[in-house]
Amino acid sequence: MRTKTPLFKNPPYDLEKYLVALGQDLRTARVRRNFTIADVAEKIGTGVRAIADAEKGKISTGAGVYFALLWVYGLLDQISFRDEEGERLASFREKSKAYAHTRGIGSGKIDHDF
Repeated sequence: MRTKTPLFKNPPYDLEKYLVALGQDLRTARVRRNFTIADVAEKIGTGVRAIADAEKGKISTGAGVYFALLWVYGLLDQISFRDEEGERLASFREKSKAYAHTRGIGSGKIDHDF
């Protein structure tokens, strides 16, 4: 028998809460479109258990199932991730590299001769 990864045994609370909410939203989307679990499973080429697990927000359900469900319901284009924190950190690295590079030129004094 395979052992579960620590993430599956004890997921972070925020992650678990988010996945449960996502699962509920996916179920609502399915019911509003009058699809059965079997209909959706057939459309994305998976089993009904995978759909049921996704709707429960199980962390062990593959990301592909979640994205395929969003695709079936026409919601995939609403997913947008912008890594503002990563962009901010990268900009600091770029500035510090530029500063470090110019420090080695000349005596470190500003030369106004253009």
